[in-house]
Amino acid sequence: MKKTLVSLCLLLLCLAPRLHAQNDKGFEISKNLEIFANVYKTLHMNYVDDVDPGKAMKTAIDAMLASMDPYTNYFPESDMEDVKMQVLGQYGGVGSLIHQEGKNIYVSEPYEGLPADKAGLKAGDRILAVNGESTEGKSTADVSSAMRGQAGTTVTLRLERDGKEFDVTLTRAEIHLPNVSYSGMVKGNIGYIRLDEFTQDAAKNVREAFKNLKRDHPDMKGVILDLRNNGGGLMNEAVDIVNIWVKPNELVVETKGKIASRNIKSRTRLAAEDLNIPVAVLINEHSASASEIVSGSLQDLDRAVIIGDRSYGKGLVQNILPMPYNSQMKVTVSKYFIPSGRCIQAIDYSRRDENGRAVKVPDSLKTAFKTRNGRTVYDGFGIEPDVEVEHPNSSLVTVALYNKRLFFSYATKFVREHPTIASPREFTITDDIYQDFVSFLSDKSYEYTTYTERLLEEMHKVAEEENYMDEMKQQLESLEKTFKDAKKADLMRNREDISQYLRDEILVRYYYQKGRIEGSLADDPDILKAVEVLSNPEEYNRILGN
Repeated sequence: MKKTLVSLCLLLLCLAPRLHAQNDKGFEISKNLEIFANVYKTLHMNYVDDVDPGKAMKTAIDAMLASMDPYTNYFPESDMEDVKMQVLGQYGGVGSLIHQEGKNIYVSEPYEGLPADKAGLKAGDRILAVNGESTEGKSTADVSSAMRGQAGTTVTLRLERDGKEFDVTLTRAEIHLPNVSYSGMVKGNIGYIRLDEFTQDAAKNVREAFKNLKRDHPDMKGVILDLRNNGGGLMNEAVDIVNIWVKPNELVVETKGKIASRNIKSRTRLAAEDLNIPVAVLINEHSASASEIVSGSLQDLDRAVIIGDRSYGKGLVQNILPMPYNSQMKVTVSKYFIPSGRCIQAIDYSRRDENGRAVKVPDSLKTAFKTRNGRTVYDGFGIEPDVEVEHPNSSLVTVALYNKRLFFSYATKFVREHPTIASPREFTITDDIYQDFVSFLSDKSYEYTTYTERLLEEMHKVAEEENYMDEMKQQLESLEKTFKDAKKADLMRNREDISQYLRDEILVRYYYQKGRIEGSLADDPDILKAVEVLSNPEEYNRILGN
């Protein structure tokens, strides 16, 4: 009996600090909720102007969540279409991208086979009004919101094309964007699958694409999974995609958070489609979350060679939780860890610098882990590719042309003058097309400042400050004239770079996104490197440590 009493006393002593801490935290929560409610009430009753209660509360909630991380968000009932779009890749609308140029809103790209495409909308059409309401002064978000709505309802657009105005009435549909935007073969008998999002059925669609490639090309030597610019999505879809090339019951990802009951270990559960075919995964700095689960777990299991650039570094998991009045919250509830045991989260949102910005995990805190074959990998900064590919920066003139949407404008003109073009793999920017583009630019503004120009300007300032201008003025003016003459040749000097952008913009007008992707397969540096690795079994096995 004494032993039992002593044990009970010891237990109470051990629990007392924890219970005290919990009581303190509960009191702090209650106190601050009371303060907030009174501030809100006082503001509403006393502020000189009318206060919109919903807007004020949304502002307060958003400010609070901004102190956490960028992925924890509140969605009122009015934003449920956005939630649906994020999770399922679905929304009610007409199926078209739009963009703004100055005060004008234009159709950027109608999606193939969707209401906008079926109704004959074309890239370059100017949207003048939606349901009779002018788009003047409206943002792309405003116009996009007006065009969206419940499937089966109609929306009338007032458009301008080639100087002529006309009305088009479209019936909105449930828009389901394809997550696999392209699959096919590249040179060397290598299969290629492009996955844009981890929305519902992503794994099913990737598996089907892979099975079709194997069926149609029995001599296929390897497969490329392209996850570049893929920001992630549903974790279960990532696990099932890994399962295509990995046997059942392999750990793919483990989540760890505050609520132990929500921590899960996700394993492959289906029969693999192929355990032996060489696999390459393409990533870049915009590959995040589920993309990093797929690439990181395949790397940890030594099942694929990762090619490209270091990924984004998002090792956080969000759940969508119901809130009152049909609102929802997307909350970061845990971190995920891939098979080697590493977490690839690159930014520590619990630590802030003096300006309040979250900081990256310092190198001193990064830990080494081992893949199944004993290769060294690290946590804390995304997925580092096994084969890094250098990507030359676009020239300044190319960036200026892109930012001014002059590729887009020329493509609109080109389509008017050319009813058809060659197939995506055969179409090229010929000398005649390029010269026509240069002529098109002759009266367009696309100013850009080079590093050389900045240096010349700096030399002018320094020469004046140090009283050397009298001796150097003639030479500096001669240098500036020489450079201006040389700069005129930038369009020809950077023709290869410019032609790729021009080709892509033209192809998408005739063959949609599939055409843009197919046209780039022959000269994409990441794809070329993947083909090289997959076509060389010795090199492939050496990289994986087999």
